[in-house]
Amino acid sequence: MNSHALLTRRLSLGAVALALVGGMAYVLLRTGPLAPIKVTVVQPTEGTLNPAIFGIGTVEARRSWMVGPTVAGRVLSVKVDVGDVVKAGQLLAEMDPVDLNQRLAALDASLARAGSTQAAAQALVLDASARRKLAAINTQRNQDLARQNFISSGALDAKLQEQASADAAALAAQANLAGAGQDAARLRAERAALAQQRDNVRLFAPADAVVTTRDAEAGSTVVAGQPVLRLMDPASLWVKLRVDQGRSAGLANGVKASIVLRSRPQTALPGQVARIELLADSVTEERIAQVAFDVPPTGLSVGEMAEVTLQLPATAPALLLPNAAIGHQKGQSGVWRIKDGKPEFAAVQFGVQSLDGQVQVLKGLDQSDQVVVYSQKALSNDARIAVVDALVKPGAPQ
Repeated sequence: MNSHALLTRRLSLGAVALALVGGMAYVLLRTGPLAPIKVTVVQPTEGTLNPAIFGIGTVEARRSWMVGPTVAGRVLSVKVDVGDVVKAGQLLAEMDPVDLNQRLAALDASLARAGSTQAAAQALVLDASARRKLAAINTQRNQDLARQNFISSGALDAKLQEQASADAAALAAQANLAGAGQDAARLRAERAALAQQRDNVRLFAPADAVVTTRDAEAGSTVVAGQPVLRLMDPASLWVKLRVDQGRSAGLANGVKASIVLRSRPQTALPGQVARIELLADSVTEERIAQVAFDVPPTGLSVGEMAEVTLQLPATAPALLLPNAAIGHQKGQSGVWRIKDGKPEFAAVQFGVQSLDGQVQVLKGLDQSDQVVVYSQKALSNDARIAVVDALVKPGAPQ
């Protein structure tokens, strides 16, 4: 091989090597790890927000009752079933009274005897009063005779002693009459207490309601306070709402609500916040509120899940950004903005957020700033970036 051919071959190999190096450099700088980070940007726009609070809740009854005995006993009968509409005062169930009826009969007999004892004591009082009056008359007569010396002083003393005995007998009769009255009052109180126990074995509806559960059947034994039936007022249904504490700003009584039940996903029912619980859930970091229906729908199920959106008043005009642009650096909230073609983190004070992904900017940005919304990977100050319309082209595989 002559020198000219050798030189040509070397030049060809050099050209190929140079092309390979250039290709590799291009790949590294454009598509490899040294390539600029692709970002999408947006400029803040001025406008108002219609903020809202979203939460999940369950349908509950504001007024509900557990109907059961005050003492342990056996269920004698249950007269209503689940779903029945009951009226206030309606008999719902009965407990076995055991010996209460016999004890009431015994107390009635004791009361009758106490009445007879009172009558006898009253008769004794009348008799003692009559004897007392007669003794007083005889004493007066004998005193007159003693002044005229027709009887001796010993006879007068005997009459005075008879009067004192008559007075004591009258006082004893009065005391016996009072004691008989007290015994009768005691028996009446015992009978009233026993009658109350007898009435307690008859379970009545405390208000107009609907039976929700039947927890005991005839023949079963229940303890004091254990419910036999559970009732609820169907007109008092509301939603127990749980809201993230970090997104609960603006939660207040009277705020309008839109309620979507799990069983009716296409229908939004109007309502409003009726009560905000003072105790929040420290475990789930949620606040709890009760949301009432403007018009309770028919066919509601207690315990049904519901999605609730609370509509808050519109905000004052301010700069708005997509909340996807919010980032955090060294414990500060802010955004990455483009300055001289390089990303720079800017601390920003944000306001309220809306459910459509917009956030209010209170301080830290101008309307002319370009803010990074999405980036291909984490940014750093002065990183190389390339602004694109979208990180993924439409139709491209994810």
